[in-house]
Amino acid sequence: MPEYTQIDQSPLLGFLFYPRRDFTPSPRGTFDFFVSVDEGISVHIRFYHQDKNNPWILFFHGNGEVVSDYDDIAPIYHQIGVNLAVADYRGYGASGGRPTFTALVKDAHRLFAAVKEELSQRSFQGDLWVMGRSMGSIPALELACHYPEQIRGLIIESGFASVTRLIKHLGLPYRGIDLEPIEKERLAMIRKISLRSLIIHGEFDNLIPLQEARDLFDYLGAAEKELIIIPGANHNSVMFLGMTQYLAAIQKFLKT
Repeated sequence: MPEYTQIDQSPLLGFLFYPRRDFTPSPRGTFDFFVSVDEGISVHIRFYHQDKNNPWILFFHGNGEVVSDYDDIAPIYHQIGVNLAVADYRGYGASGGRPTFTALVKDAHRLFAAVKEELSQRSFQGDLWVMGRSMGSIPALELACHYPEQIRGLIIESGFASVTRLIKHLGLPYRGIDLEPIEKERLAMIRKISLRSLIIHGEFDNLIPLQEARDLFDYLGAAEKELIIIPGANHNSVMFLGMTQYLAAIQKFLKT
C-alpha cells in the first residue's frame, strides 16, 4: 500500500475529502450493515438485493456522495439483474471517524471480508464484482490487486490511477510533500492487476480528465479490458446522460 501519511497529515486533506453526514432509513428490499474498522469506529454498508442468484457489485461511491444517495440509483442496476452493496467511508453518512487515504485503503480490506461473509451467511449465490466511482477507484483498485481469485472483475467509473495526479490536476498546494513515491507505488500496484476490467468515463469530464481513464486503461495489467467513453458526459452525468450505453456495457461485462 502506498504511504499516504504525508498527505493525511497535511492541509491537502481538507481539499480532497467532502464528507456528508446524510442518512436515510433503509428502504424496503434493503438492509444495513456496519463493519468495525477501528476502535470505536464503524463504516456503513447498505445491501440492495433484488434476487439472491443475481451477481453482486461491491460499490465504492464518489466523493461528496453517501450510501443513501443510492436508494434511487440501485433500482436502476436491478433492471440489468445486478444486486448492489454500497459502502461509505469514515466520516460519510452514518459512518464514524474522519476520512484519510490510509483509512480509505485499509478499510477496504475489512469491508470486502465483511461483505463476503454477510453474503455467505444469507445464502446469496451470485458472484462478487468490485466497482469504484471517482474517489471510489482507490479502494476498488486496491481490492482488485489483492484478491484476484475472489473477485470476478473490476469496474471503474470516472476514476483515476493515483491521487497524486488529481492533486496536480486541481492545482492544489503540495509544497513539502514528496508525491513521486506515492505515484510510483500506486502505478506499480495497478500494473499487477490481472482481473478483467471495464473503464467508463465521460468525454468532457473536467474534474478527472478523460486522459486519466486512458492512462488507467493502459496501466492495468489485465489481459481483458475495455474502455467505454460516454459522449458529451461530464464527471457527474456519465450514468444518466449515457444511461443505455452505460448499463449495456456493465450488463455485457458481467455476463461475458
